Amino acid sequence: MKIAITGATGQLGHHVIAQLKNRIPTDDIVALVRNPAKAADLGVSTRAFDYSKPEQLEPALAGIDTLLLISSSEVGQRAAQHANVITAAKQAGVRQIVYTSLLHADTSPLNLAAEHNETEAALKASGIPHTLLRNGWYTENYTASVPAALANGAFYGSAGQGRIASAPRADYAEAAAVVLTSGGHAGKVYELAGDAAYTLAELAAEISKQTGRAIPYVNLPEAEYAAALKGAGLPEGLAEGLASWDVGASQGGLFDDGRQLSKLLGRPTTPLSTLVAQALQA
Repeated sequence: MKIAITGATGQLGHHVIAQLKNRIPTDDIVALVRNPAKAADLGVSTRAFDYSKPEQLEPALAGIDTLLLISSSEVGQRAAQHANVITAAKQAGVRQIVYTSLLHADTSPLNLAAEHNETEAALKASGIPHTLLRNGWYTENYTASVPAALANGAFYGSAGQGRIASAPRADYAEAAAVVLTSGGHAGKVYELAGDAAYTLAELAAEISKQTGRAIPYVNLPEAEYAAALKGAGLPEGLAEGLASWDVGASQGGLFDDGRQLSKLLGRPTTPLSTLVAQALQA
């Protein structure tokens, strides 16, 4: 059974490929990437695959049984790009699609949810058996800011007292590999999140604990936080997005306590303290 992974050179895709190589023969894994030349280190066969080039997609999916559709990184273009892939998958005879959606996409306050909902609807309309992996936040989304917190003497955000049930990319990738290589998942919707939720104040406290420095959490209004991120050099769209998603976290958008991720993994999710330690070592 051939399994293909879109966005295979991305951070999540790279982890999924590594997990699959531990579970099935490499001959059964196909990496779908924009630039195959950049995928040589994956150790599996590669095919050119650009979400925005419909003419390229169906030939690339020839002979593929199961497709992991990792959501595009291009916010605002995702729904159309994903629709291209789903159409091509149907034409190519793909038997199953696994899609990385957003935690509680149907009720999420995050503005990212709309495109995920459109994709979920397109999958349903396609008639292709599919599984929804509604991924929560990656812990790295926050621990990437550890160096800035140390430089600034504080961790800034707009999440208030919102509880964040995150997990590292590697955990979500392992869960995807489990679903891709085992039966009984068609038609399922998995709400995937970390076992232990935390506030950004608790994240700041963990950084303080591990460094021996007082790193408080400073909560800012959305516009002020976005302006600070732009001042730090982030593109306007990303800065405004990060601030908006923090506000979504304050409204419960990144919280879940169902532990479906750890159930798929057969082990607890990786704790926040481990990711903070990794960020400090890096």
